[in-house]
Amino acid sequence: MIRIDDALTPASLQPRIDRLWEASAHKIDSIEKTCPPGSPSPVFTVDGRYAARGWTEWTQGFQYGSALLQFDATGEQRFLDSARELTVAVMASHVSHIGVHDHGFNNVSTYGNLWRLMAEGRIPHDRAERDFYELALKLTGAVQAARWRDTADGTGYIYSFNGPQSLFVDTIRSCRALAVSHLLGHVLMGEQDERISLLGRLIEHATNTARYNVFYGDGRDSYDIRGRTAHESIFNVNDGRFRCPSTQQGYSPFSTWTRGLAWAMLGFAEQLEYLAVLPDTDLEPYGGRAEVTATLLRAATATCDFYLEHTPADGIPYWDTGAPGLAALGDYLDRPADPYNDHEPVDSSAACIGAQGLLRLGRYLTDAGQPDAGRRYWQAGLTVAGTLFDEPYLSTDTRHQGLILHSIYHRPNGWDHVPAGSQVPHGESSMWGDYHARELALYLQRMARDEPYYTFFGPAGTDSTDSADTVGGGR
Repeated sequence: MIRIDDALTPASLQPRIDRLWEASAHKIDSIEKTCPPGSPSPVFTVDGRYAARGWTEWTQGFQYGSALLQFDATGEQRFLDSARELTVAVMASHVSHIGVHDHGFNNVSTYGNLWRLMAEGRIPHDRAERDFYELALKLTGAVQAARWRDTADGTGYIYSFNGPQSLFVDTIRSCRALAVSHLLGHVLMGEQDERISLLGRLIEHATNTARYNVFYGDGRDSYDIRGRTAHESIFNVNDGRFRCPSTQQGYSPFSTWTRGLAWAMLGFAEQLEYLAVLPDTDLEPYGGRAEVTATLLRAATATCDFYLEHTPADGIPYWDTGAPGLAALGDYLDRPADPYNDHEPVDSSAACIGAQGLLRLGRYLTDAGQPDAGRRYWQAGLTVAGTLFDEPYLSTDTRHQGLILHSIYHRPNGWDHVPAGSQVPHGESSMWGDYHARELALYLQRMARDEPYYTFFGPAGTDSTDSADTVGGGR
């Protein structure tokens, strides 16, 4: 169980955040040289160098998005110039990609960040440039929403690249594409000019993810532990009925792959923030604000509680809570995670994602009048961030292209690099882990400096004066 440090504040982490940005700049430059446009997208490091791995092209947006976060945090113009140029040159095919569930990862990280920066006044306003970003964001949300499978109860879900039978827990984070597109007033046009609400599809997808991919200790099966997640839910494509849990990257359908858990933690928390800026009239067709919010909040709190209870003391999880080698580690939850052990790898990328989920949920609950519950999640998020932004996770070695070490991609397939003399993977980084570490650092830096609150949807409907004072004080 995580030992929450109640003394941490965003400001107290600022020296570590400054060190992260210093290391990050060199790594972004290095990756741009070795992974230029036209080459396969970098996915994870092998012996410290970023390499591709053919599956789907879901990480390119993280590469260019990282440069945008670097600019946002440091003001270094060259990162903005490079990322803007490469987004225009390379990312269009991702906007129209009909074969993946990753639109939020690729396109909100690039076009979305550029649109947000302009909306926040961080880059000069240019009407034509803004229209270009907004067109890309409108289309990416609609294309993602078109990847739809109906369920037996008349609702549905965005199906994964695995096929129409497959609902991935990951996709809740990618729903940010639908959210921004709806915010911009867009809809998906169907047969006979049917106007399909992107918000409606987002809510249905989130509701079904909460229903089928998240467990609540209700006796659904023999392994129903509150807050655990299934990577994948399988449906009968003939009648839309749920059949069983499954997994692609976890150990078992009945254990919890911790990166999938982290996607749920952050995805539900940030959608709660998004729904809070929408008018009640937008939510009325889908049961109303209270019903929709209750569903997402139940999933967010359950998954965050599971993370707190099933993660080692320093906040870094092992890659799957049911991984068989954990039995050889004794009371591993009562001490800091050991990335160099000989039995099971940790996954720092799950911590990079999950920490932001804890922070956002904590702030949301505090704003909703639950300061005690909110502070618990908030301080837990700071605790995880404090571990990540220091050794042995933060990499300041200029020879290593990764920013956050000890990330895992696909343990069952054996894709992760095992160093000579070791039994399990360690010492490597991933594009999603590094991107989310930067996003986490930017989030906390803005809180520490009383800057506008950072969300994927920018200043729309938010108070730009929000500060860390809303959760235990920023300093």
